[in-house]
Amino acid sequence: QVQLVESGGGLVQAGGSLRLSCVASGRTFSHYAMGWFRQAPGKEREFVAAVTWDGGRSRYADSVKGRFTISRDNAKNTVYLQMNSLKLEDTAVYYCAGDLLSPAAQAMGVTSDVPSKYDYWGQGTQVTVSS
Repeated sequence: QVQLVESGGGLVQAGGSLRLSCVASGRTFSHYAMGWFRQAPGKEREFVAAVTWDGGRSRYADSVKGRFTISRDNAKNTVYLQMNSLKLEDTAVYYCAGDLLSPAAQAMGVTSDVPSKYDYWGQGTQVTVSS
């Protein structure tokens, strides 16, 4: 069992930056690909970014590419989402999620942009971008 706790959300002006953190409990953090998703009021949960178990590869939604960076520190059981050049449409609750990988999937560097592929979720942190 893994528990994920996000932090770092808040209110920021358009064009500003925030860094979200997600700390995982447990000793098997490195067995997980990690992702960030977000959900705005009245909208479906959408993929933002994901990173392989070793941090070697990442993928991004087109809407955040070039502005957001996902990274992880396995020694600290933490995944980060650096968000720059924030826009009004980035306003949402941001969730981190863990996808427990088989050894084969780890070796292939699997990441997913599908919420149902993820096994564990944090409680979310609110990000509000104002004009």
